Amino acid sequence: MLTEALGALIVAGTALGLAVAWLAWCAIRLDVTSPDRLVAQLRLSQVSALLLVLSAGTYVGAAVGHQTVPGVALDVALATGFFVIAALATTWEPSRALTTLAAAWCAHGVVDLGHLSTVLPSVVVPSWYPTACAIYDVCMAGVCYLPVLRR
Repeated sequence: MLTEALGALIVAGTALGLAVAWLAWCAIRLDVTSPDRLVAQLRLSQVSALLLVLSAGTYVGAAVGHQTVPGVALDVALATGFFVIAALATTWEPSRALTTLAAAWCAHGVVDLGHLSTVLPSVVVPSWYPTACAIYDVCMAGVCYLPVLRR
């Protein structure tokens, strides 16, 4: 059951990741003085925040299935922190939101790698998942920060 749910999350994450990349590309192509650029960056920050919630929520779902494993409460607490960051970022000016989301994506990658060590429980997800997710997280951080670099 966990593998089917994880597969569905991977498909959803891939689709939303492509949407984030497309929105970043659209924002980069626009003139820096255009009001449409602000709108494009706002859309990018909103979809990226949604994707961050989905990605962080994966560990919450896995923790529900492994409640007796020590350390899953820390996973839920960290995910809650990412939920708060994503919620706040949707209310900020796009440049600030994208910078914060890029940092949050990098931090989420560190959390993913924490599952490879003894810091966070490693039995809640397949062994390949933390590494793949960390790579994905760093890519999303870069995609979010690209429009901020082009000022």
